Amino acid sequence: MPRSYFWTMLFLILHQIDAAYWKEWEMFHVPGGVQGFLVFNLVAIAVVLAGYRHVLLATPQAALYAGICAALGAGTFLIHAGFALAGLAQFHLPLSIAIIVLCLACAVWLLVAWHASDRGTR
Repeated sequence: MPRSYFWTMLFLILHQIDAAYWKEWEMFHVPGGVQGFLVFNLVAIAVVLAGYRHVLLATPQAALYAGICAALGAGTFLIHAGFALAGLAQFHLPLSIAIIVLCLACAVWLLVAWHASDRGTR
């Protein structure tokens, strides 16, 4: 599970870097604009990084954090697929698309690894 968590986390963080370029706070109408976007990222990235520590140390909370990270990866893909279907022009560069798709792929990998590790504890 540590590898799948790492890659999901990495692509989520890369997506947030890309999101700053695309001014994602405008797409979501985030209160406070870029300042609200930064506060969101402060919390979200802190949670994902803390979760990675739990996964590495195999604490009892590791499964919870793996679920959160996987949900963020899948959610990122679903939200941006919806934006694309709605005709928004942001995130249409090849690497932007690749990062979003990789968020989903790694989230699925993480869910599979999480399920496999959960079976091993029964």
